Amino acid sequence: MLLAGPPGIGKSTLMLQAAAKLAEKGPFLYASGEESLRQVSSRAKRLGISSEQLYLVSESSLSKIIAAMEQVKPWAMVLDSIQTVTHPQLASSPGSVGQVRECAAELVRAAKAKDTVVFLLGHVTKDGSLAGPKVLEHLVDTVLYFDTDNHDVLRVLRAQKNRFGPTDELGLFEMGEAGLKEVKDATAFFAAELGRAAAPGRAVSVALEGSRPVLVEVQSLVVPTRYPLPRRMSTGLDLNRVLVLLAAMERHIGLRLEDRDCFVSLAGGLRLKDPALDLAACMAVAGSWRDKSVPSDLALLGEVSLLGEVARVPQLELRLREAAKAGFKRALGPARAAKDLPRTLGLSVTGVADLREAAEAAFGVE
Repeated sequence: MLLAGPPGIGKSTLMLQAAAKLAEKGPFLYASGEESLRQVSSRAKRLGISSEQLYLVSESSLSKIIAAMEQVKPWAMVLDSIQTVTHPQLASSPGSVGQVRECAAELVRAAKAKDTVVFLLGHVTKDGSLAGPKVLEHLVDTVLYFDTDNHDVLRVLRAQKNRFGPTDELGLFEMGEAGLKEVKDATAFFAAELGRAAAPGRAVSVALEGSRPVLVEVQSLVVPTRYPLPRRMSTGLDLNRVLVLLAAMERHIGLRLEDRDCFVSLAGGLRLKDPALDLAACMAVAGSWRDKSVPSDLALLGEVSLLGEVARVPQLELRLREAAKAGFKRALGPARAAKDLPRTLGLSVTGVADLREAAEAAFGVE
């Protein structure tokens, strides 16, 4: 398994905490090529980790790491990181393409021969892709990415490749003084302030990350501009998608945005491409433009087409149940799907066919 992420994100902390749990099942080897034994031990003490089955070795030579595997005979191990290890038969520097490729291949062979689970930690480039040869991703069974937004305490663990199961699951963690803590209730994390009073430019929807419904707040600010070309900015949502939604609103509900700057953002630090957020984004923009508020107990779910129609979204019932769990009393959704929903959701659902009907239901005006 390959775990990649930017420096300082918490890869070593995550694997050390996971190692402490996995060591309960048998010997576990933690091989560090970046830090000394004192540094790893200091982190373990800070995290409150103590295990007689967890063995540490600070070494960058692949032959010595494999020798430690022969001695400890672990059922699982961590190598932190693959870019620091050197193969004894290669003269190139650590982290080079040849070194990373050959060291990874040798470790894969050793893992299969000894029936050992091996976690490889890897670096990423400036654009966020995995550093090193592409063959590294082909060699391993699972590729995980650990990422976050700048200055955010939230850590997101995603699977890009998985030979043993799906890749649409999402792990959420919060970094604190005692290490990483799992965010079990994503709704409570992202929607901690959803009960506050309604305000223009704010709308709530339910995104689906893997099998986890997550309540998210879409915020918008529409203000007059003094420049010939109005600005369009988006944070957390795809900018091209937002531009399409703005054009649809201008055409179908008469929003005049040619002299207005328009900013759209997702609260909470997530980056999402879920089409179910389209309707909430549209109503947030319309509310800011009209200076009208979407009711605080109303959730909006639906994909918006170029023709201004509100289309179906997957797992609508699951999303609505999560909204009801968070205290929402009403919801707007696609009319074609609303009639098929059960009456035991815990909130009333109003079906809307297009943006005009959605604006009438949300603001009470055309």
